[in-house]
Amino acid sequence: MSDCSCLILELFCVFKLIFIHLHSMKTKPTCAIAYSLDLLGDKWSLLILRDAILHKKTRFKQFRESKEKIATNILTNRLKFLVKEGFLELLDSEGTKKSKQYLATKRGLLTFPVIIELYLFSIHSIDESELNESQINIKAGITSDRIFFEKTKLEEYLEFLEELKSTVILKK
Repeated sequence: MSDCSCLILELFCVFKLIFIHLHSMKTKPTCAIAYSLDLLGDKWSLLILRDAILHKKTRFKQFRESKEKIATNILTNRLKFLVKEGFLELLDSEGTKKSKQYLATKRGLLTFPVIIELYLFSIHSIDESELNESQINIKAGITSDRIFFEKTKLEEYLEFLEELKSTVILKK
């Protein structure tokens, strides 16, 4: 190989390494909203947390059956991400792979007011005639006494967690 070819090959390798390095660097967001969006800015994370907290879904199959119809591969990735970031914990009980249950952590529960705000934004932004009976009841509950509504829902979820954890035999 000529000296010129070697130099071009070396430069190519250096640029490739620089390119890989620049794309692998994850820049930290500089504001709290950007940080939050970095963690929860995709559509699925908040919907999974909504289902866990409000609908008490714990199993992969239950999340998969949500009306939004999340793809299996996306659900798998989102659940892994939410566990890794501390929004969900994995309750790994004795039994098969299907025994795994996902539970909201304290950090996951911190998203509840955000979920409520998004819900309120949605139901205040659409024509009331388009709301179903359940949505009308939830809207009435939230708007009449939001603090009580949030407190009640969180207490219900915490009771659900305690009951669930007391009935499950964990892997050792």
